[in-house]
Amino acid sequence: MSSPALPQAMKAWQYHGSSGGIEKDLQLNTAAALPKPKAKQHLVKVLHAAINPVDYKLAEIGFVAKVAASLPATPAVDFVGTVVKPAAGSSVKAGEIVYGFAGTSPFSGGALAEYAFADESAVVPIPGGVEPVKFAGIPIAGITAYQSIVPFAKAGKNNLFINGGSGGTGIYAIQIAKATGWNVTTSCSTANVDLCRELGADRVIDYKKEDVLTALKASEHKFDHVVDNVSHDNALYLKSHEYTTPEATFAAVGGEISAKAVGGVLRNNLLPGILGGGKRKFKMIVLTRNQEDLTQVAKLIQEGKVKSIYTQYAFEDAPKAFEKLKTGRARGKIVIDVASQDAPKAENV
Repeated sequence: MSSPALPQAMKAWQYHGSSGGIEKDLQLNTAAALPKPKAKQHLVKVLHAAINPVDYKLAEIGFVAKVAASLPATPAVDFVGTVVKPAAGSSVKAGEIVYGFAGTSPFSGGALAEYAFADESAVVPIPGGVEPVKFAGIPIAGITAYQSIVPFAKAGKNNLFINGGSGGTGIYAIQIAKATGWNVTTSCSTANVDLCRELGADRVIDYKKEDVLTALKASEHKFDHVVDNVSHDNALYLKSHEYTTPEATFAAVGGEISAKAVGGVLRNNLLPGILGGGKRKFKMIVLTRNQEDLTQVAKLIQEGKVKSIYTQYAFEDAPKAFEKLKTGRARGKIVIDVASQDAPKAENV
């Protein structure tokens, strides 16, 4: 399939500082320069992008963002799109729909634009029979969920607690855990109890009605693994020996970006239990971009074992999408329709 002629410029949302909030600083540039991918990078036409807390938390650090990002910068890493110009030597062809991680910088992934670039090693083709939009929110949240759960599976050890089951990462964590054989207990607010059950959770702790730590201690079984998608209450880790098996790992995902948060991670990793630290292994989950995990999660989606829960915004409403994201009350993912009308017609979708 031959590549279509490229325009001279594109539409792209850009921020210039974001110290007052990225949603207030975002501006739509209708004459932005197209990205210039390197040899091992694809040029893609973005169909859908998804936003994550990291997209605004890093940008709003202030002086750090100004040093680390080339301003003005285009946010968003998650995308699904059509390959316009494949990377040199790639088996991916022009016209194929791929999903994965845009750009190389978390400060400016570049997916919130009509065109973006992506490393060949950070994308895979989507399987047939599934709408492209279903993959838009997977990369950061879905792959983080996969990497926080699957590598920790052990024979005969299958009781898992997921703290925060209704957020962007939590919705995938529940489903991936169930698809890979775990018995899942999760926490969420009253409004999302039914959602977590629908996703497959065996037990749901409503933190609005009961104390999570107390409920875990009273559980009929000890937990073999813990995934904390909230990271607001360090007591969950410090007291984890009271509700987990001795071999359990406490995996922390996300959390606030602050000196206090960094100090907490260092303390949890370094301070021994005898000196007031935790008595279980602590692991901070740092996302690794790779094709193998993207492929495995895509397979689960194709098989119907994992589904996407998302709210979709028009491209012109990107600032409103960030406003919603920052409330912390979004159910599942927030996806932005960049150019879905330009998706190639696929059979069985």
